Amino acid sequence: MRAVVQRVSQASVSVDGRIVGEIEGPGLLVLVGVTHDDDPGKARRLAAKLWGLRILKDEKSCSDVNAPLLVVSQFTLYGDARKGRRPTWTAAAPGPVAEPLVDAVVHELRALGAKVETGEFGADMQVALVNDGPITLVVDM
Repeated sequence: MRAVVQRVSQASVSVDGRIVGEIEGPGLLVLVGVTHDDDPGKARRLAAKLWGLRILKDEKSCSDVNAPLLVVSQFTLYGDARKGRRPTWTAAAPGPVAEPLVDAVVHELRALGAKVETGEFGADMQVALVNDGPITLVVDM
């Protein structure tokens, strides 16, 4: 699993002009991609990493200050643009494999006590955010 994690002061995701997920205040926007060999164990480890990642102000984590997370599926994180001008997506897991694992990350975060908002899997989403810092990390499991 791969996540692009951004510290934000606000973030939202919209589908067809309606907001489906939104967070305010310090928190994390997390774009999550799934590849073919990912499994529920990796989803559990990613959730724990996100909940405890100390990238908020004063080196705090979401678990320290009960900060919200907005989790958005993002198959393009496994795009490969090394050859030519058109990326390939072969490393991205197909929807029937990826969707339950993105859902598992969200479920695990909520089980840890996190307030989690989400996008809509497979939809054409528009993500808006104010990156705080800016701080952006890539986390691979």
